[in-house]
Amino acid sequence: MIRKLKQADRPALETILRKTNNFQDEEVSVALELIDIALLNEELSDYHIFVYTEKGKVLGYHCTGKRPLTDGVYDLYWIVVDPESSGKGIGKKLVLHAEAFVRERNGRWLLAETSSKELYGATQKFYFKNEFSIVAEINDFYAVGDALLVFGKYMLNK
Repeated sequence: MIRKLKQADRPALETILRKTNNFQDEEVSVALELIDIALLNEELSDYHIFVYTEKGKVLGYHCTGKRPLTDGVYDLYWIVVDPESSGKGIGKKLVLHAEAFVRERNGRWLLAETSSKELYGATQKFYFKNEFSIVAEINDFYAVGDALLVFGKYMLNK
């Protein structure tokens, strides 16, 4: 089941973020900051967080929001699945939910940013598998030799 974030979900999401080998402490802090912002102001339209649960246990989430100063572009800020539940289709369900969320709001684009590092190879494959394409690349973005890859999916012709 996919549902809106609740305060009681925060500890489970923090545990999942910390178990995910790709994320450095600074990245986990940013993810938790967005979770806290969403929890503190449910009326806030910047960050919409939905959790995937199975048998009452939180196994992943996505954070999606409209990109400022656009009339139909959304960012998939975070999509995370508990590493112990990886490979079970949860990520696919979450990305489909994010896409439906964007379509319901007449969004044109869903964008997701990631690193070009080999460590993020599985993330890159995930986006390609889910019909995203690289729409922009900025070399030496995060650090020398680490490019920003912007994956995008155009939603109007789907």
